[in-house]
Amino acid sequence: MGSGLAITHQHTGYRPDLDGLRAVAILPVLLFHAGFGIFGGGFVGVDVFFVLSGFFMARIILSDLERGNFSFLEFYVRRMRRIFPALFSMMAISAMAAWFLFMPQEFKYFADSLRAAALFVSNVLFRRESGYFDIAAEMKPLLHTWSLSIEEQFYLVFPVALFLCYKFARKRTPGIVFIVALLSFAASTFEVYDKPEKAFYLLHFRVWELLIGVLVAIAPRPNYPARVSQVLTALGLAAVFTAVFLYTPNTPFPGAAAAVPCVGTALVIHANCQGGLIARFLDNPVSVFIGRISYSLYLWHWPIIVFFRSALGTELTTELALTVVALSFAVAYLSWRFIEQPARYGRLAPSGVTIAGLSGAAIVSAVAFGIAVNSLEGIPQRLPLEARKLYQATYDDSPFSAPECFTDSNGNGLTAVQIRRGELCKVGAETKSEPQFLIWGDSHAAAIAPAIDVAARQMGLSGIFVGRGSCPPLPKADFGPPWAVKRCVEHNSAVMALIEQRKFAYVFMVGYWPKYVHRAELPRRGHVFDPRVEPSLADWSAPVRTGLNSTLAKFAEQGTKAVLVMDVPEMGSEVPEALARAVVSGSTLDIAPSLKYTIKRQALARSVLEEVAKSTGSLVVDPMGAICDAFRCHAMRAGTVLYKDEDHLSAEGAKSLAALFHPVLSVMRAGDGSLTPEPRS
Repeated sequence: MGSGLAITHQHTGYRPDLDGLRAVAILPVLLFHAGFGIFGGGFVGVDVFFVLSGFFMARIILSDLERGNFSFLEFYVRRMRRIFPALFSMMAISAMAAWFLFMPQEFKYFADSLRAAALFVSNVLFRRESGYFDIAAEMKPLLHTWSLSIEEQFYLVFPVALFLCYKFARKRTPGIVFIVALLSFAASTFEVYDKPEKAFYLLHFRVWELLIGVLVAIAPRPNYPARVSQVLTALGLAAVFTAVFLYTPNTPFPGAAAAVPCVGTALVIHANCQGGLIARFLDNPVSVFIGRISYSLYLWHWPIIVFFRSALGTELTTELALTVVALSFAVAYLSWRFIEQPARYGRLAPSGVTIAGLSGAAIVSAVAFGIAVNSLEGIPQRLPLEARKLYQATYDDSPFSAPECFTDSNGNGLTAVQIRRGELCKVGAETKSEPQFLIWGDSHAAAIAPAIDVAARQMGLSGIFVGRGSCPPLPKADFGPPWAVKRCVEHNSAVMALIEQRKFAYVFMVGYWPKYVHRAELPRRGHVFDPRVEPSLADWSAPVRTGLNSTLAKFAEQGTKAVLVMDVPEMGSEVPEALARAVVSGSTLDIAPSLKYTIKRQALARSVLEEVAKSTGSLVVDPMGAICDAFRCHAMRAGTVLYKDEDHLSAEGAKSLAALFHPVLSVMRAGDGSLTPEPRS
């Protein structure tokens, strides 16, 4: 045909090498998720799947269009048969496991993800949840459905677009696809450095990967000599394996880095190698079998890993990781053999009406389940009464974390304009005079602010609060990756403008200091703190020290004195959840790190603050002595759960520390700046 879109026989026949390529995609994903460090870039297997999906979709649709029998209804019925039965079976089993294993907040997150996955918008949900106050990604059993949502969104748009192109712009279709792919690639390459969560999760930053597969399907393919096909295939596989073994979770991704495995996959598909060692690597029975069960293997492996971790409360050892891999294969085979295959070939739900009806019922059920669990706050009634009481600290938020007082890490809440106008939340006593102090910092500032609030009320002093998640009170300091620093610039500039305008007598500067000087949070290993995992000791303190000194120098010029608040000890696990789990399992409530471990973690940050305080004459407040004794730190004291998560105080926990701030507030009330920081013991 003269359309330029004819699909050749090479494209339409069954190709066992592509099942082998699916095996190449799924195995690195599985082994990466199971914790085998050598597969540091194993996540690129998803990108291989994207290219394959684009290729198969274009091939199926164009083949039907060429024959004149394309039907949107039949296309979507085939998609339902292929995707829905195994997916909703996995989701149903996961819901049952989550009921027994998850704490209320986890269960609530799970219910939200179940609803989103059923509606194929989980990529949007997980992008929104990727902020600071999210539960850890490794505790989300349906996290992997983000890629399925991208594919389903693609399936909704692409068939219509390709149909219209075929009917009205047939000869221009390759060019249109290429331009759209190029625009998406350019956007992804930019956004991965600006807003990496969006670049990772959203369709328009990923669609170029699927369109690479489409271009392979519609591009003419010369009759390559066998050796040329082998070389192209070898180059393509080399590109994929280079990404698998050389990339790490810290690689900016997708963007330009994703082009390596995607182009490599396209080369393998295009080459259609049918002989030699390379072909045997892909089309041997083992590779083909793994490829055939790859969809079920992808569906089931991640929930198995998550629920194993949840049940054990720790990371997987090598032996457990191998067990998880073996179990994943076993469950994937059963899913493929008894769910996927019968549904796909009509032995289950033989008519299109039946499969559509069952699919609709499954979607409605999942959405209803998600809404019910969410409205019931994760159904805490599942827990014993004592565990439920301890778990309530999860919801004991500081009032200073509210949007009218605080800006979250995504920029929602208090605006820079409001800050410059001084439209901030009040702290302490209600007085007619100007506020004597400002509390400025990140989420840790919001968490400890109730302590200052209570103490200031007791002392008859008033102040105001300003904070933003993940933004230390350091206007020009380099405390992390460029995108993190960039999103704090406007906020901190507005705060400095307010300080210069109002000339506060005192400014409390509160931050998650160990995170900024090490550029790392405390390692998290499941639900219980694991002292075997060493904290990061990398020294990134120089820019923090410089930033503090330059900021305090500006304060000194206008007569403002700083109060540097050292950070609270980190707990290494979600405290209310860990305490509740301890009650359920009958284990100890002594879940916090030792004092030795905490001092090791905080030594550099404490040293920086003490040095800056000494050189600038700033005041210091140190909560360590109120939370730790001579041997260890404590997550609970006198029946009060001190923390709402791993490192943020609960509101009641913060209030219990009010006496810590009496000395500096006494200085403020007396108008005497002579209080000096106490030496470290």
